[in-house]
Amino acid sequence: MNAIDQIHQQLDALGPQADFIGGSHSLQASDESVQITCELTALGSLGCAFGHLTIESDSLADASMKRIQEISTTLAKKLTYLLEPVAPIESDAEGCVVQLRSQPPHRVENSHAYYELLVRRGGTISLRRFTKSGGTPREEVPASVTREVLGRLLDDLVAAIA
Repeated sequence: MNAIDQIHQQLDALGPQADFIGGSHSLQASDESVQITCELTALGSLGCAFGHLTIESDSLADASMKRIQEISTTLAKKLTYLLEPVAPIESDAEGCVVQLRSQPPHRVENSHAYYELLVRRGGTISLRRFTKSGGTPREEVPASVTREVLGRLLDDLVAAIA
């Protein structure tokens, strides 16, 4: 059973509605090619919320900056089903990492919310959601998606580094 199927099995085992009472529940799965970690903060029959979603693979252990940028571009084109589209905004050749963010971020009055996706050499892709209001520091918030979107996200993130 591959890692994505293991995550789906864990979701099914939690049931259609799970209450984490102000906390979270970590889903973890791995196979010969990837390791997936997802910190669930809420789970319902149709959707869920997660604090972070991380995919790790040895396949990018020695990846070039060009390869990391190609993966980032591919993800920007594929992840069109999120609340906002993501696009590469910064590349760090020394650290061999590309940062993607919602472009444009979701704005409500003087605050905005956005996805942040990091693609790193060494084999890590991580997805989180943040909110920022006025002059305050940004704050990590759960990303709410349907179960179907979570499955699609897992498929696309794993395929990007396969």
